[in-house]
Amino acid sequence: MLVGPIINGAAIAIGGILGAVLGRYIPARVREALPMTFGCASMGIGIALIMKVNSIPAVVLSMLLGSLIGELCQLERGIEKLALKLRKFVDKPKPGQVLIASREDFVEKYVALVVLFCASGMGIFGSLTEGISGDPSLLIAKAFLDLFTATIFAITLGYAVSLIAIPQFIIQTILFFLAIIIQPLISANMFADFSACGGMIMLATGFRICGIKSFPVANMLFSLLIVMPISAFWITLF
Repeated sequence: MLVGPIINGAAIAIGGILGAVLGRYIPARVREALPMTFGCASMGIGIALIMKVNSIPAVVLSMLLGSLIGELCQLERGIEKLALKLRKFVDKPKPGQVLIASREDFVEKYVALVVLFCASGMGIFGSLTEGISGDPSLLIAKAFLDLFTATIFAITLGYAVSLIAIPQFIIQTILFFLAIIIQPLISANMFADFSACGGMIMLATGFRICGIKSFPVANMLFSLLIVMPISAFWITLF
């Protein structure tokens, strides 16, 4: 039964609505500090995942090729355009709003948030785990984290945050149904490299959220699609 993706998607939708509604009552210093804190947390989680690496050359090669594919496909630019359209559609100007006024700041934070919600290792592994064993506990735990994260970022990004629940639900549902096919093909070493690749993307996302360096994190997502085949090839070759 598809339990985890539904609960996780609902958590993001609810958190996005709560943050947008309560945002005007939150002091400015809190609105600024919370996203920065979460950016630091993202970097810490990324480092922890990178430490699980089995074959660093395979991960680096995957990052390079994946980023190249992403740049050629202009994935991030497409997400940026969609994000701005969503903002105009769901966040109409209201008295007392505290939304990010700058177009650039909104895009920076929103794209990073899409990556965090839709491409986190916990979400992908949780979807595969539920598809194989029927255990939704990992995705339920992630739902609690995402509820607070969506609330924090919706304070300044508005109702558009809640719409990220849609692509996340689609991705997790696809992984859920593909789990039985994928599971026999994945070794522990391959998944370790997959986690490390996801950790690098989360580290870059943390830098972006904190305003240190604007990495094109959405374009890096293709790395996750190719890292396990490359890892398997590398292990076989060397």
